[in-house]
Amino acid sequence: MTRLRLLSRPGCHLCEEMRLQVEGILADVERQWEEVDVDSDPELARRYGEEIPILFVNGHLFAKIRLPRLAAALRLRRAALRIQV
Repeated sequence: MTRLRLLSRPGCHLCEEMRLQVEGILADVERQWEEVDVDSDPELARRYGEEIPILFVNGHLFAKIRLPRLAAALRLRRAALRIQV
């Protein structure tokens, strides 16, 4: 199962857009979402507060603010399908 972690905050339209894009790209991949309000943790807010949304795929940073334009679908699918040890 692919683990997706999205750092966001309430009312963030870029965060909603990123989640919809990922849902479309990974429609046929079993996935588990964790959405975290970046302001709920002072360390997360300090580190990422100005760069949301932040997407982690299987524990690895994948994207900040927007999905990468060049071959985003292919890169995301590869990251999602990596076998976890």
